[in-house]
Amino acid sequence: MQLQLPEPSADALAASRSLQHLIADEIRRSDGWVSFARYMELVLYAPGLGYYSGGAAKLGKEGDFTTAPEISPLFGATLAHLATELFEQTDAAIMEFGAGTGKLAFDILSELRTAGRLPTHYFIVEISTQLRARQQETLRDFPQVRWLDSLPASFSGVVIGNEVLDAMPVQLVVRGEHGWLERGVALDAAGAFVFADRACDAGLVAQIPEADALSPGYLSEVHPIAAGFMQSLGAMLQDGKGAALLFDYGFPAHEYYLHERGQGTLMCHYRHHAHPDPFYLPGLQDVTAHVDFTAMARAAIDGGLDVLGYTSQAAFLLSAGIGDLLLRTPPEQARAYLPQANAVQKLISPAEMGELFKVLAVGKHIDWPQRLYAHDRSHRL
Repeated sequence: MQLQLPEPSADALAASRSLQHLIADEIRRSDGWVSFARYMELVLYAPGLGYYSGGAAKLGKEGDFTTAPEISPLFGATLAHLATELFEQTDAAIMEFGAGTGKLAFDILSELRTAGRLPTHYFIVEISTQLRARQQETLRDFPQVRWLDSLPASFSGVVIGNEVLDAMPVQLVVRGEHGWLERGVALDAAGAFVFADRACDAGLVAQIPEADALSPGYLSEVHPIAAGFMQSLGAMLQDGKGAALLFDYGFPAHEYYLHERGQGTLMCHYRHHAHPDPFYLPGLQDVTAHVDFTAMARAAIDGGLDVLGYTSQAAFLLSAGIGDLLLRTPPEQARAYLPQANAVQKLISPAEMGELFKVLAVGKHIDWPQRLYAHDRSHRL
């Protein structure tokens, strides 16, 4: 399949070729095969060359995709007001994973500053030096912000991850004629990347409901790295009090592994074009998969956390009060109100982000606000 996508600059193309050589060398050193998770890790995070660790613009109108905080500051303002409620039960501290441009942190902190409720600390766990530099510029007026390279041993407060789980490497599995195989990456005779299947460990498909009932040729993703992250959250919150809010696109397992979804959910994003080829311009495009929220909830429980809630982004934002925040701008002031209303509509409309994106809340020693149970879907996990 020949993709008709915008041409990269000469420098970007050279960087992509350097990353291709790096990955190819690793494949040769690994007996000609690496797992797809390892390939995805390298194309996203290889130092200086990966999608998130290189220098290309990632987010917003000039990047490859747009996130909720880039659409409206009311997304962050809504989280800020929920955080102030939770501060009554835990430390007045926030930790954000993968803060992107820093826009969400800026909106949350700006709202909390206006309310006179600034946290003692706002920690950002960020592995991309390029994005960290951008965040430091965006958040220079907030001395509460501290950057971390990894999870601390313990934490009490509010944890936020917006589109973090979908950026974690996944492993691919495919149902063969005689059982499950793991689909990894090899090189063809010309040195190009190709998929190649190997025998699969039975534990790798344990998260797939009724896996043996699926037809030969069924391809999907499994998420051991993201599940490990959820367990790590449990270890971090184990000795304290806290809630973690995870926003992402995905499904519970019984919807994720439908017969009709037989080629998985893997998708690539390049300059606001979506396509399915993970071997196109490595390092210059995002590679993601939808999240299996059942697997994430189970991993959180295994890590000692409680599932506080699970619902659509639309239901969560409306229950959390985004409508009231929108009405701080009177509708009669149409020039100011209408752009904000249109942005909120993108966040909550079932045809936009409202239904595809879900919110999983997990925590320890936290009473979840009662109004957020109105449209809870935890029973579907």
